[in-house]
Amino acid sequence: MPNLFTTPRSIAVEGPLRVGKSSLAHLLAEKMNARTVIEPENNPFLDRFYRQEPGMAFAAQMWFLMERYERLQAAPPAEIVERTIISDFIFEKDKLFACVNLSDAELEIYNRYYERFRREITPPSLIIYLQATPEVLKTRLKRKAAPGERAVSEKYIERVADAYEHFFFHYTASPLLVVNTSEIDFVNNPQHRDQLLARIDQPVNGTQYFRPQKS
Repeated sequence: MPNLFTTPRSIAVEGPLRVGKSSLAHLLAEKMNARTVIEPENNPFLDRFYRQEPGMAFAAQMWFLMERYERLQAAPPAEIVERTIISDFIFEKDKLFACVNLSDAELEIYNRYYERFRREITPPSLIIYLQATPEVLKTRLKRKAAPGERAVSEKYIERVADAYEHFFFHYTASPLLVVNTSEIDFVNNPQHRDQLLARIDQPVNGTQYFRPQKS
């Protein structure tokens, strides 16, 4: 029988800080000749939020909410440009961080905007969730030593990793491929990279898990 599988028209790569989202998104975009929608990185409030300055959690979160919404809205539909759209975030991740970082009063204001924007965002055709243990994330964060991330606490990394696990355990809006990057190095290991890219070329139904084959 002929292969009826077609490449998803929109793919989102998600996961916590330093899990490899941008690296995989760029690999996929190059392989598929796809358009990219990249997570905003120049949040003017983020450094002060990491330093736990009062009020900066709400300011940083609202800035991210607006930027993520506008970037996803500005991307032309894949059906029009006839190219896959690759993003390194999903809109719902904004609410995940809001629930971790905001007070109840701040969250009540935030939700008014989030719910309005969310109705206008179409879920991706496929989500690739990159997960890693908090210990692995902490090691990568220290190794990267990005100036704006030096104030990120280990407790915060653990809370974010737990929030991602809870969110995707219940996620059903799109097919979901879960990749544990504690066990795979698709950046530096060509075998792992080729296996992962080959798996993404196959159908994903519901929630499925990728584990590299051992040579």
